[in-house]
Formats: sequence, structure tokens, C-alpha cells
Amino acid sequence: MITTPTARWVSRLWLFGGFAFLYLPIVSLVVFSFTESPVPNVWSGFSLRWYEKLVGDEDIRAALFLSLQVAAGSATGAVVLGTLAAFTLERYPRFRGRTLFSGMINAPLVMPEVIVGLSLLLMLVSVQRVFGFPERGLMTIWLGHLLVGMAYATVVISARLRDLNPQFEEAAQDLGARPIQVFFLVTLPMIAQSLLAAWLLTFTLSLDDVVMSAFLSGPGSTTLPLVIFSRARLGLDPTVNALATVVIAVVAVFVVLSSYLIAQRERRLWKEQQAALKG
Repeated sequence: MITTPTARWVSRLWLFGGFAFLYLPIVSLVVFSFTESPVPNVWSGFSLRWYEKLVGDEDIRAALFLSLQVAAGSATGAVVLGTLAAFTLERYPRFRGRTLFSGMINAPLVMPEVIVGLSLLLMLVSVQRVFGFPERGLMTIWLGHLLVGMAYATVVISARLRDLNPQFEEAAQDLGARPIQVFFLVTLPMIAQSLLAAWLLTFTLSLDDVVMSAFLSGPGSTTLPLVIFSRARLGLDPTVNALATVVIAVVAVFVVLSSYLIAQRERRLWKEQQAALKG
């Protein structure tokens, strides 16, 4: 494909414009978290007052702790259930009800979140009327996030299982390993990267969810996105900028660390596979 210098410059400008559109708002948010002004987008001098206020904000701390609990629990449950669902779909391609099972797994990916949240709310209210449990709060939010997260985790893990070389599992079985041993000793270590990726993805989806949490939360169980959303309607101050800056810093550290660990593991597995093939 032959391109002229003008076309190359135009493509670079489009690329630069796209990155600027995505990241300049984040950079401005971080910058204005250090402003002295009570207006979140006005600079009037450097100050850490909003970080000090953030530390003493009980509502934000309680909401953050609840969001982390829900996100960690839903991500862990989604990875476990997603692994079982993906293994069933990829290793047992023919069984009665497979089409229905696959459709139910993928339904939360295409269904509007408002519909999913409303249907879960109606179901949980009906269950509560009959059994008196569960109360709307951490448990109900966790169930809703788990439902959506499991669908995403299944897609990620299925893609890895589909590309996995079945010869390693067959070799383990030929050497006398039982299916459960093959799964835990061979398959699971080889899909560890996808498990981590699925956990991080579902954790992030749960942490910033607003719609599902709005339907399933109750008194005293407000997640962090709901607190920010409610404050945005009344008027924000740079405390939210400070909170967003902390979240961005933590997420950036974890993304860099996880990417490094995944790359290291992939290189080690590739070397081990090459050594096994040569041997």
C-alpha cells in the first residue's frame, strides 16, 4: 500500500486528535484536583486541601469500601462461574440444551442494563416477600454485578480455551492423569492469564457500575459511583477530582503490574513449551 506524505500526516493528526480527545479530560481532572478554588474547573493556585477533605469524607470512604467489596466479590465469583461455563462450552460442544445455555450466558452482553436491573429488582422483591430475604444492599448488588460479570468472564476465558493446544491435555491423559487432574494441573495454569484478565475486567465493570447499583442498592448501601452521581446533580467540588486522581493512579499501577506479570508468564510458558517440544 503506497501512501503519500500528506496522507501519513493526516493519519497522524487523526491519531493524535483521538488520543487528545480521550486523555485530555483525564489530565485536566488530575490538574484541577490540586486547585485552591472550590470550583472544580477553575485554577487559583496549588493546594492539597481537597485531598485532606477527601480523607475526612465519611460518605465517600464508606461508599468506596462497599464498592471494593462488591467488585472483588463479583469479580471472583464471575471468574469461577465463567471458567466452568467456558470449559463446558469449549470442551463439550455437543450436549442437550447447549444453544439455550450459550444464549443465557451471552444474554447480559446484549440486553440493556436497565432491563436487567429492573428484572432483577422485581425478582428479588418477590423473593423477599415470600422468604423475607435478601434485603436490598450488598448481597443484591453483588448478585446483579455477578450476573453481568459472568458473561464477560465467559467470553474472555472461552477465547483462551479455544486457542489452547489440546495436545498438552491429551498427553497428560495418556500419562494416566484423571480429567480433574488435567484441569487443575494442566489446563488451569495455561489459562491463568485469561483468568487474571477476566478478573480485572469484571472488577472494573463492577466498580464503575451505576445503573445496576441504582436498582439493587438499599438504605445504607450506596456505592461510590452513586455517591458521585448524586453529588454531580447538586454541584461538584474538587474533592471528586481528588478521588478520581487517586483511582486513576491505583488503576494505572495495577494495569502496569499485571501487564508485566502476564508478559513474563507468557515468555516463561513459551520457553517451557519450546523446551518440551525439543525434548
